[in-house]
Amino acid sequence: MNAAAEPARSQQRDWWLRTLAVFQSPNAVFTALRDDSREAAQARQEPITAIVFLAGMAGVLSTTIAGRLLDDPSFDGLSVAVWVFLGGAIYGLLVYWLGGALVYGAGSLLGGRWSYRQARHILAFAAAPLVLSLILVWPVRLAVYGGDVFRSGGGDSGTGDAIFEGLALGFAGWALVLLVIAMRAVHGWPLLRAVAAVALAATPAALFVVLNLLA
Repeated sequence: MNAAAEPARSQQRDWWLRTLAVFQSPNAVFTALRDDSREAAQARQEPITAIVFLAGMAGVLSTTIAGRLLDDPSFDGLSVAVWVFLGGAIYGLLVYWLGGALVYGAGSLLGGRWSYRQARHILAFAAAPLVLSLILVWPVRLAVYGGDVFRSGGGDSGTGDAIFEGLALGFAGWALVLLVIAMRAVHGWPLLRAVAAVALAATPAALFVVLNLLA
């Protein structure tokens, strides 16, 4: 029983290590995602779940809704923390499943032969920079501005706020770059084809953001 379980535990350790390696050697990590066997998929499920939840938290913190939470007198710090945790989990799962469908559809339209599961998994690992932003950027932002981050017209404005917003966009851009690398590694595509697939997948989300801003 223990001998049979050891290979599975070893695979899980490998995927936790690859979760860190995606920042330094992304091509090797995404090449490993060519293995779509049930055993390989199960081995990477735990790190994927962690990335999806944490990246989702970074995502909801960046929304305009988060910037108005403390305008409601019924909200306090604990309420905000619960909202970020639960909202991040829901947001992360929605992006994982719906975004994965967009990535899968775009890749398939351009000739990729892969599974929906592979598309979801590369999207999850490509989102790793968002987890890094949650760990590195948001604690500093909260230390500088405190509760004003969650209030309209608070002290989190001006040059400092622009810097933090720029950092958030930088991490998001990094995630898109990783998604392009993933498309190339999994499919063996040239750069332009991989960029086209990512652009195609990102178009509906970009249109949604633009419409929200206009509204």
